[in-house]
Amino acid sequence: MQTPEALNAAFASGNPHRVIVETLRFAGANSVLDVGCGGGRLVARLIEAGFRAAGTDPNPLALEAARARVPSARFEAGGAEAQTFADDEFDAVVFLNSFHHVPVDRMADALGEARRIGRQDLPVLIVEPLAEGSYFETMRPVEDETDIRRAAGVAIADAVRAGWFSLKGNVVFEQRSRFANVDEFLAGLIAVDPARTASAERHKAEVEQLFRECSQEDEGRFRLVQPLRIYWLASQKN
Repeated sequence: MQTPEALNAAFASGNPHRVIVETLRFAGANSVLDVGCGGGRLVARLIEAGFRAAGTDPNPLALEAARARVPSARFEAGGAEAQTFADDEFDAVVFLNSFHHVPVDRMADALGEARRIGRQDLPVLIVEPLAEGSYFETMRPVEDETDIRRAAGVAIADAVRAGWFSLKGNVVFEQRSRFANVDEFLAGLIAVDPARTASAERHKAEVEQLFRECSQEDEGRFRLVQPLRIYWLASQKN
């Protein structure tokens, strides 16, 4: 994929928010829907960068946090497979580390909704973690997402083969996260999915050992690396 200097620099930084912002700028998008927005961090970043952004999430606590963080933005409750937004309402639709949380039997529905909501030939960006890297290895005792991450990739490929989208780009980059200790790492896993709480408590000793083995010291903290793949799709409706 040919990229401008700003987009190349974004990939080199490993910052997913920066990658998304620069990709959307390169694609010429203005209005953006963040699917699985969580606490609204990406929506806030998009608005700061000059986009008109909204978010959707099935978790009411996450939406409460998102509305507190970005009171001016529109946030709607609901899963990726059943959106309340109108046809062609957004220039772009983004999934950041959220698509693999959609039930496998509803992934096609979620992509169909993204296609419906997004405009013809404009981007649907899906950023998904790969089943590899020191971050992934450390979290595996809490939840091994190998199969669900693979299923997400298959669903995306199937949608491209069906002609729902054209594939504009497919790039892997590394996100580097730093933690003070294993407790901060586990807190982050639970924040993404509170259902992990019991498993995190049960497997804490194993995770702590992996954290020591897999992380690298970095300015007084501990760095873990998660490779991410960004799929740049363009909606095809004709």
